[in-house]
Amino acid sequence: MVRVTPRTRTDEDGRDSALPEVAVQTAATGTDLPLISARSLVKRFGDFVAVDGIDVEVHRGESFGFLGPNGAGKSSTMRMIGCVSPVTDGELNIFGLDPATDGKQIRARMGVVPQLDQLDEQLTVIDNLILYGRYFDIPRAECKRRAAELLEFVQLTERAGSKIEPLSGGMKRRVTIARSLINEPELMLLDEPTTGLDPQARHVLWDRLYRLKQRGVTLVLTTHYMDEAEQLCDRLVVMDQGRIVAHGSPRELIETHSTREVLELRYAAGTNEERADEVAGIGDRQEVLPDRVLIYAHDGEAALGEVHRRGSVPVSALVRRSSLEDVFLRLTGRTLVD
Repeated sequence: MVRVTPRTRTDEDGRDSALPEVAVQTAATGTDLPLISARSLVKRFGDFVAVDGIDVEVHRGESFGFLGPNGAGKSSTMRMIGCVSPVTDGELNIFGLDPATDGKQIRARMGVVPQLDQLDEQLTVIDNLILYGRYFDIPRAECKRRAAELLEFVQLTERAGSKIEPLSGGMKRRVTIARSLINEPELMLLDEPTTGLDPQARHVLWDRLYRLKQRGVTLVLTTHYMDEAEQLCDRLVVMDQGRIVAHGSPRELIETHSTREVLELRYAAGTNEERADEVAGIGDRQEVLPDRVLIYAHDGEAALGEVHRRGSVPVSALVRRSSLEDVFLRLTGRTLVD
């Protein structure tokens, strides 16, 4: 038996948090069961295989990510988990329930942030939350109370009476997150939560999501931003063409599939291929991209010194730490935004 008990808690600054904490109790025999379990999961659209036999486990209280480019199968997987797209083949269990028969019960216990905001632009911010809460048969008075608390949580209390249409993209995203929390979910599904937002808006959303995780909400998100995955995810899978090509924590994936540092060399447009020969053999390996040459090495500065010693003169050079995009490039031969 799973029970969710809403209650407030105190933030680090001493104020009562507006977001109910999720307190979860499970039967003694089921405490180690994953919140989401997928075995040989397949999704087909006619002859096209969007998800090709993946295995996934998500545990209670963690933040789990699906990383990959557009068309990798991330959103199709999320729609199956969200019980809005039937499984073609394989097994899927959420909360120990089968989406094919228990979809309504599962959806009642989760919140969903879709890739595109689906807010009613003719209603006010708070009315969007109240109307959504009524879909869960929450009494109107309780919807109003929760909506006010959630708008405080996403820092939009002063815009409660504003219409949706004139809000910025970041504000609309925060309204969508607040709305998805109106039913006090145990599990949050977030499909590309910060796509199209400016850096400041992205960081505000990251902070709100991190606070949700601190309060016990399980987060499952898709993204093609490697920095977002590194910031938010305890574990993740890298998907390409419907399959999982790697899995682990961000740090584990980088340590396994890349070097500690990367030297980025930019040469004059159209000359990367020929100039790459000048620096061949430096570092552990090399990748030639349309706009730059990447040299993977334990010591990027030493690699740059060897570039200069050979007399190669790039337009610019940058030494940085390896990222998840480097992992994806190593595994698939292309960047995350291809």
